[in-house]
Amino acid sequence: MKSLYTLLLGISLSTIACEKPYDTERNPIVYGDTYLKIDINTDKAVYEPNATVHFTLGKMPQGAYKVRYSYLGETIKEEPLTGTSWTWKVPSDNYRGYLVEVYKNEEGREDTYGSIAVDVSTDWTAFPRYGFLSSYDEMSEAEINSNIDFLSRCHINGLQFYDWMYQHHRPLASTPVWDDLFKRKTYLKTVKGYITAAHNKGIKAMFYNLAFGVLGENAAADGVQDNWYLYKDKDHKERDKHALDKNYATGDIYLVNPANTAWQSYIAGRNNDVYAALDFDGYHIDQLGGRGNVYDYDGKAVDLPQTYAPFINAMKSARSDKRLVMNAVGQYGQKEITTTKVDFLYTEVWDAHKTYEQLVSVIKENDQLSNNNKRTVLAAYMNYDRAKSIGYVNEPGILLADAVIFSNGGAHLELGEHYLTREYFPDKNLVLCGTLKKHLITYYDFLVGYQNLLRGGATLTSKNITAVEGATLAAGLNAAGKVNYTVRELGDKEIWHLVNFTGVSNMEWRDTNATQVAPDELKTIKLTASTTKPVKKVWFASPDIYGGAPRKIEFTQENNQITLTLPYLKYWDMVVIEY
Repeated sequence: MKSLYTLLLGISLSTIACEKPYDTERNPIVYGDTYLKIDINTDKAVYEPNATVHFTLGKMPQGAYKVRYSYLGETIKEEPLTGTSWTWKVPSDNYRGYLVEVYKNEEGREDTYGSIAVDVSTDWTAFPRYGFLSSYDEMSEAEINSNIDFLSRCHINGLQFYDWMYQHHRPLASTPVWDDLFKRKTYLKTVKGYITAAHNKGIKAMFYNLAFGVLGENAAADGVQDNWYLYKDKDHKERDKHALDKNYATGDIYLVNPANTAWQSYIAGRNNDVYAALDFDGYHIDQLGGRGNVYDYDGKAVDLPQTYAPFINAMKSARSDKRLVMNAVGQYGQKEITTTKVDFLYTEVWDAHKTYEQLVSVIKENDQLSNNNKRTVLAAYMNYDRAKSIGYVNEPGILLADAVIFSNGGAHLELGEHYLTREYFPDKNLVLCGTLKKHLITYYDFLVGYQNLLRGGATLTSKNITAVEGATLAAGLNAAGKVNYTVRELGDKEIWHLVNFTGVSNMEWRDTNATQVAPDELKTIKLTASTTKPVKKVWFASPDIYGGAPRKIEFTQENNQITLTLPYLKYWDMVVIEY
């Protein structure tokens, strides 16, 4: 965390009312009415090949509806909808995303009634969709399941258990209830309940902790040695520390050298205590970014990024059966982190990457560092300054950021018991309201349903697309007032991503004051591009229309040019040309 544990305003969400007529009696992110036309669900967030998916509908629609199962625009099965619950045995192929659509033919057109995605993957880190938990007070099983149900509906397949621990150097307490860093009560029963509920949905649980944190000045009694610490001077007189307000925190966080093998052995032992007591699937490792000049006990300068790889490798050697991921704060140390056996790449994005184009540069850099072998999750905190007081998450800012991140192969850490807006995860001043919850569910369906195109290794190309009518286009992601596009290739498919910045107020993704406005709605957009290969098929899909379901597009091809017309663009359209 860049500025770890910013103190939040202690204001209860129950003191505010939603400005729109939804969920006025509860935190709007709590699972319930999904605001979709129908409430369509599956029993898990992820499935193994040949598994059986159980679907449920909130109510039976009137009319001759069908269920269509598709993979990358191709129908693989279709059957009549006969009730509010049914099953589907997924194919044997691994690492695939499917889209399931409930629809009917209405006067010559297809009317989508609802849709949902299905992820078939044996390893969640192939397509990581990371969520979080941050509060472990005494909770009922129903409350726990309610939070996990919503995350499962969004296909979250891994959870970061933020600030669950007792002390950084002694994460597992010896009591059933303990105070965390900021004196909040944590119940062992609640942590266990969340892990069990997550596992029941196929979601993995990662415990959070720093790589090098020691809480308080008197850790010697717990076996922490003076020669493990980092110092601000060469004479080991001043320990490096992250100072915290003593009116709220239980102590300051002192930093040790992650490359110190004795520390590695010590914290690996404490982690084993955690694994013995709690069924966590891995360790989410945090850092604090640059610390200026720091030294070991012997007065030698310590290059912190160079200490990360030996620390990660030691944690993997200690528990090869557990998963690892490490935060690269503003990309600090990412080059070194990528060389290790972390399972995916995680970047906490700060002000060095303010614009949409700069945000995407983080994903591109991670792809390059990992030879496109590790996927990226961005901790990109939205409406950051607005979140200093109570209010609502701003829909246009969120959807534009997600459109940019998802269309460039990344995932966004944003969903937990509430929407994430600050680096101190328990901060819940801003809530989801109105239609944004519906749109987020659909965006995550889209991310999963087309994950093989979005996160399957498609290569960026420099192809030019021209708008004949209906829009003004610009290549890249830095042209305000225009539809920005990128083109990628994957096998026999060419993928056009069009993100609409027509009419928006700025090109900074964070939308820090929650003032971003929705782009202009565009219709009947005629596009043309050069192509030398015969085109077999063109289709498009968008999370903003038809529930993300694919629709074929008529096209013409002559004189090495393809011409097609998009019916609609709000935030993000994806066009697929098949050769």
